[in-house]
Amino acid sequence: MFDKLKRTLSDAVKSISEKELNEKDIDKVFFDMQVALLESDVASEVIDHLAETMKKDLVGKKLEKGQNAQKIVGSQLQEYLMRMFEKAGMVDLTSSIKAKKGRNEPYAIVFLGINGTGKTTTIAKVANMLKKQGFSVVIAAGDTHRAGAIEQVTEHASRLGIRVIAQRYGADPAAVGRDAILYARSHRIDAVLIDTAGRMQTSKNLMDEMNKIIRVVNPDLKIFVGDSLAGNDTINQAREFHQYTKFDCAILTKTDADVKGGAAISIVHITGKPILYLGMGQQYDDLTPFNAQSFVNSILGDSIA
Repeated sequence: MFDKLKRTLSDAVKSISEKELNEKDIDKVFFDMQVALLESDVASEVIDHLAETMKKDLVGKKLEKGQNAQKIVGSQLQEYLMRMFEKAGMVDLTSSIKAKKGRNEPYAIVFLGINGTGKTTTIAKVANMLKKQGFSVVIAAGDTHRAGAIEQVTEHASRLGIRVIAQRYGADPAAVGRDAILYARSHRIDAVLIDTAGRMQTSKNLMDEMNKIIRVVNPDLKIFVGDSLAGNDTINQAREFHQYTKFDCAILTKTDADVKGGAAISIVHITGKPILYLGMGQQYDDLTPFNAQSFVNSILGDSIA
């Protein structure tokens, strides 16, 4: 994964060989990196901020005997990325569900995103993970617009032995979510996972409907599901969805096939929200907690070794 971004950053820092880092050196590094970073799905505003911040920290820095310019720039880049991920914080889903369970209340999660990102499969993966952790789960079939959506989520739930709360197509999705919360409360269910209709972020009516769902359900967590292979489309979707919903975190799907890696950086920088999980395949167990340190190490490679 992330081979292109890793290669880009490594090649850029290896181009430095001076004993003192001057502005010309740093400008050359970022000129070489800019196009490749854009191709790796890193948003231009992220690149501009990265260049400005690192230039301020690096220009005029003298290299002591035995110091390696490549390692210094690589380490500076690592520090920049880690600060960004740390500022976004993290979501401890297990502890949060346990806290609500201790108050005899279900923990509600709304999943947001457009069609085709793997949102329904992601819900099934999260349900599977929570069930394996010992939590009871119910799924709300809140996508009452797309033909076959209720059957799709019901099929996943059936395979996992999980109850689905559903109504007819065309029903108010907010009512479906509310019914699922009431069911969970009366049956002592720990977590409610609420599917929503995949909607284009440019459709104001659908986004307003999504806001209604959020107001009625008042979820504990709002998760944006994005396709890591969709590049700038995913970044733009995340930006718009965050403006409408102020989602709490994101899950990136199809990352096992993502050789770029820039979407994770861009989404965190633009929204200030963390990546919660990475979808790594089609099986229910193919859900990996996002680890910022491992991610940064994987894309910087020998630039910081």
